[in-house]
Amino acid sequence: MYARQGLLMLAAATVLTGFAMLDGEPPRPELPFLASVSLVAALPLTLAGRFPLTGALLSAAIALLGLLVPGWPGRLVTMVMFGAAAFHLPRRPWLVMSLSIAWTTGYGLLIPQANKGLSVVTDLVIMGVAPVAVGHILRLNGERAAQAAELDHAEARRAMAEERAGLARDVHDSVGHHLTAIRMQATATRRALRGQTPAADHTLATIAELSSAALKEVRALLDTLREAPVGPDLEEIEDLARRLSTPHLRISVHHAGSSAWLPPGVAHTVYRIVQEALTNAARHSGAAHVEVRVRRSRSAVTLSITDNGRARPGAEGRGIRGMRERVQEHGGTLTAGPGEHHGWRVEAVVPIAKGSASPRVRHSPSARREIPR
Repeated sequence: MYARQGLLMLAAATVLTGFAMLDGEPPRPELPFLASVSLVAALPLTLAGRFPLTGALLSAAIALLGLLVPGWPGRLVTMVMFGAAAFHLPRRPWLVMSLSIAWTTGYGLLIPQANKGLSVVTDLVIMGVAPVAVGHILRLNGERAAQAAELDHAEARRAMAEERAGLARDVHDSVGHHLTAIRMQATATRRALRGQTPAADHTLATIAELSSAALKEVRALLDTLREAPVGPDLEEIEDLARRLSTPHLRISVHHAGSSAWLPPGVAHTVYRIVQEALTNAARHSGAAHVEVRVRRSRSAVTLSITDNGRARPGAEGRGIRGMRERVQEHGGTLTAGPGEHHGWRVEAVVPIAKGSASPRVRHSPSARREIPR
């Protein structure tokens, strides 16, 4: 940014110096003096973006002082600055216009009579009104172009949403049907064999539970495809922990903060991180207890999954890389490594984009629930 401002200043100073050397009548000031004055006059251009009106008034004062330099066109920078003020201050067009006309009037009164080549009205139009009008027109054109681009993006998003909704319907009709059939068959067979073979009863119960969980996950994914405001809540994370709990592994879930609605992408990422971390703990750590903490604030969801098993030093595996990539898609952070005293710890912060909050918020006090063995 600073390099661009420096180049702009040098270009403006060069133009002013060139005009002064070409149009100035003898005796002309020395070139180094003209270049220095032109560089000073170009300094307000650095304020065009952040303080355009202040820069325009400063430039106007420099241009009035520049009347002491014969043939020096410092007013050109002031005209540009008032145009920039009109561009950057769309809510104050009449203020900018009034100040521009006032400066032009004062400049016209102070300029030597011999140098007046235009009428007062023409001078006001060219130096006072035209720059502000040009800046305002450029602003309107930019806003119109931005609106057109937004309409194009909205149309593209609508078409994509329709395509995703169609895909979701197809997947639901095929996969959902088969998973439901598997669950029904397993439940029916279990009822028919109830009390006869405990091992078969346990296996069929597991099949029914897994098919039900798979159907639930498929529906959640389809809701994400449809961009529906549905995401895994505390109960679904508890269900996940309950399915992975065994007589040798106890999983507790702690929840703090608001139980507000989450955008589908954020909710899905939170669920997958907890799922991957718990799966890794169950498979590799040899832990007897895993603790899951979920804290929801207005700006982010903070996760902490710790176990009391063995630390697993070594290269980062696919699971951790996948979790980190999911979090980074939302601009968040994830760390995974040995715990402070023992075991393994996964921590993640998943930001919630501004404007994605839903008015349908359910506030609840901090809760702690432990999954029984």
